[in-house]
Amino acid sequence: MTIISLLLLASLLPHLTFTARANVGIVNGKEAKPHSRPYMVSVQVKEQHICGGFLISDRFVMTAAHCRKNSPVLTVVLGAHNLRNTNENSVRIKVKSYHPHPQYTGKSFHNDILLLRLEKNAQLNNNIKLISIPAKEGDIEADSVCSIAGWGRLETNGKQSNHLMETNVTVMNNKECESKWGKKEFSASLMMCVYGEGGSCDVCENNI
Repeated sequence: MTIISLLLLASLLPHLTFTARANVGIVNGKEAKPHSRPYMVSVQVKEQHICGGFLISDRFVMTAAHCRKNSPVLTVVLGAHNLRNTNENSVRIKVKSYHPHPQYTGKSFHNDILLLRLEKNAQLNNNIKLISIPAKEGDIEADSVCSIAGWGRLETNGKQSNHLMETNVTVMNNKECESKWGKKEFSASLMMCVYGEGGSCDVCENNI
């Protein structure tokens, strides 16, 4: 683990989202405006999308550590909107090295962070940009509305979207979340819970 990886991990810890339900994507969402989220990254195995990610520097992508559980070799696609459109000038880059959070065990959602060091620097343009990371730590107030996006499934066991989708979710009170999930799964210092129109947590493993 390099010093830069540790610093990046430390800076990102306060901004994790608790992922509650697997194999579901953007529920009750809509297609995002093409390239309106130029920091979004598709993390892939054998050219198949498995997880979303953020471009946090020209050499690093942040995603979830569980995304590599059964996939030792990952690649990333930058600047994409429609993952099946080969004419939109998206860029595929191989991953040089993997840097999971040192306290990630795979037995819970805690510290579920993975930094991907790219084989070459990303060339920034209108469709490929860095995400803005908050300068200060601090809790996001309950009932705040947040925006999420991803290429995950549109419904449980349903079809996966090739187009980037987005929707709004609402931040849940930490005590309510802890009551629902238990202290073993939820840590208020590392995570937050959100819920969508259906009244349940709609941010899932294939989305960011």
